[in-house]
Amino acid sequence: MFNDKSILITGGTGSFGRQYVKTILGRYNPKKLIVYSRDELKQFEMEQEFHQDCMRYFIGDVRDRDRLIQAMRGVDFVIHAAALKQVPAAEYNPMECIKTNIHGAENVIHAALANDVEKVIALSTDKAANPINLYGATKLVSDKLFVAANNFAGGHRTRFAVVRYGNVVGSRGSVVPFFRKQIENGCDHLPITDKAMTRFWITLQQGVDFVLRNFERMHGGEIFVPKIPSVRVVDLARALAPQLPHKIIGIRPGEKLHEVMCPADDSHLTIEFDDHYVIKPAIQFSNCADFSTNRLGESGRGVERGFEYHSGKNPHFLTIDEIVALNERADLK
Repeated sequence: MFNDKSILITGGTGSFGRQYVKTILGRYNPKKLIVYSRDELKQFEMEQEFHQDCMRYFIGDVRDRDRLIQAMRGVDFVIHAAALKQVPAAEYNPMECIKTNIHGAENVIHAALANDVEKVIALSTDKAANPINLYGATKLVSDKLFVAANNFAGGHRTRFAVVRYGNVVGSRGSVVPFFRKQIENGCDHLPITDKAMTRFWITLQQGVDFVLRNFERMHGGEIFVPKIPSVRVVDLARALAPQLPHKIIGIRPGEKLHEVMCPADDSHLTIEFDDHYVIKPAIQFSNCADFSTNRLGESGRGVERGFEYHSGKNPHFLTIDEIVALNERADLK
């Protein structure tokens, strides 16, 4: 699907972007692979690793619509990964988070339509479902914008979809690097926010593969949610440092005890497939697709009313041994 195509990824120097670029180059022969981000140092460092003829590095911010329009000329597929993601930073700098996560999303949509891009997938987060912090609220707005964009695409071929998943093993800002740094510094305990806390758990490669697959699946307007395991944060700490005791420090501002990816209020819109869920759009003025069958011919069925995909009620929890194995596998990528 991506051979001889031009692909652009916003926020392309982040954890997801680097793994996405590595995967695309390893599996396909794209015409152009454009990394769009605002950090020149990270682009320079990334260029030392990925310097194939198809690679392009564009300095730009998603807040800059004109630059996005220029960068997307001739582009077939866009992955929107740029975001301000740190929960405390968003609480302290709300307008900056809004400018990037909401206005940036709007700019990506307008630039894609202006260039008649074929397909756009925006990355979301479990924090966008029933949000209690500003970061989650801005990503919920972003999700709504990308879903609704299919209705005002007019005569354009452009179709938009969203991929929502949970915590990524070892990504920047996640708890695994934090715990590891504490361990390396010789700490005598690991801080735990709450003994009951759970999170959805996915590796970076699994996230990349899921996004790639959904470019083939999408009609336009879907929110794709993978079926992934949950972890208990105390089990994660035991997997990383079985010898260390834990100290309960309490839930931080804007933090949930558990996360949700398919809210109960959206159960009437949720379709279950073998390895994922789809939340179909609530309003369709165009592209009235049958979302129970995707473009790969995979079929799903509606869930029961009140169904909620909840990290604390997930039927699949990782054991400590499985967490260790998953972390090791993620480190090898």
